[in-house]
Amino acid sequence: MTRSTLSSFGPACTLGEGPLWHPLREQLFWFDIPKGLLICSNILGGQQRQWNFGEPASAAGWIDEDTLVVATSSGLHRFDIASGRWDTIAGLEAQNDSTRSNDGRIAPDGSFWIGTMACDLAAKKGAFYRYHAGSMTQLIGSVSVPNATCFSPDGRTAYLADTFNQIIWKWALDENGAPMGEYETHIDLRGDNLNPDGAVCDSEGYLWNAQWGASRVARYAPDGTLDSTIELPVSQPTCPAFGGNDLKTLYVTSAKEGLSAAELEKQPDAGKVFMISVDVPGLAEHPFKG
Repeated sequence: MTRSTLSSFGPACTLGEGPLWHPLREQLFWFDIPKGLLICSNILGGQQRQWNFGEPASAAGWIDEDTLVVATSSGLHRFDIASGRWDTIAGLEAQNDSTRSNDGRIAPDGSFWIGTMACDLAAKKGAFYRYHAGSMTQLIGSVSVPNATCFSPDGRTAYLADTFNQIIWKWALDENGAPMGEYETHIDLRGDNLNPDGAVCDSEGYLWNAQWGASRVARYAPDGTLDSTIELPVSQPTCPAFGGNDLKTLYVTSAKEGLSAAELEKQPDAGKVFMISVDVPGLAEHPFKG
């Protein structure tokens, strides 16, 4: 798989996360979670804008050309891009100050799958939720760091991970996008001591996973076997997303959180967004239907 030289852009985020390519606007959106910032750029990382939610914000989906759905520590919100106004759609552990939102993605059926986690990483107080048809349903509880939320091209499989558990799960979905039966192990990373962070599927059904602490993004075949890796000049990549007109640009957010001054000197691009050209296109993100 041929790739162009890595390039990076954007501010050096404390915890860059949640990249979203808006197919109608042809813009990339991403977050600096602890700062509550939503950042936007064009395809090459230029013409950047920022909005501050005043609370941790982590994931988004698109509703139409002018509107996003944004997950923050208090809930899901309808966000008007032009005015910056946001209106709450549903609460998300809003009464629990010890948790915040984390990884999330819009499923093929238009529902929002979103994870929560404890602000204290030692506590397994997080969960995965599905917001569908006006209702928020908890799917999995007692999660430390929910991540890797993505879906197969046919919409019949969801992928999820608990980063500290070092396993990526798969969960069969019915024709309406609801999970069926029990989730099961898809990729076991414990033997390699790898920490799965955000993930996304490409058009061939391969799963791309950012691996926190490993300086890489790894591509896995539909059967869970490792296909290839892309090495990055930062130790803490957080989440990949496909974008560009042909969906052959892989954007990868990263973090500088927790790095020492010496480590930051060796990783001057920590916290920025990386841009990589790939041969196999991704999938267009599905619109939020609520």
